[in-house]
Amino acid sequence: MPLYEYICEEDGARLELLRPMADADRLPDDPEGRGRTFKRVHSTFATGGAPGLTIGGGGGGCCPCGKPDGSCGRN
Repeated sequence: MPLYEYICEEDGARLELLRPMADADRLPDDPEGRGRTFKRVHSTFATGGAPGLTIGGGGGGCCPCGKPDGSCGRN
C-alpha cells in the first residue's frame, strides 16, 4: 500500500497515511478532532548507497570501468 502525505495549511501539521490508491485523494479526518482540513501534497524521497559506492560504471570488477583492476590502463 502506498504512503501518502497530507498537510494542514492552517498550522503546517503533516500526516503520513498508508492507504489504497483509490483513497489517495480522499481528504483525511483531523486525527486530533479539531476540524482542521488537510490537503494532499506530493511526497519526495531519496535513495542512497553505502559511503564510497560508485554509481554507474561497468558490470563488476575492481576498476570503475568494470574491467579487472588495471586492465584499462588505470592503476
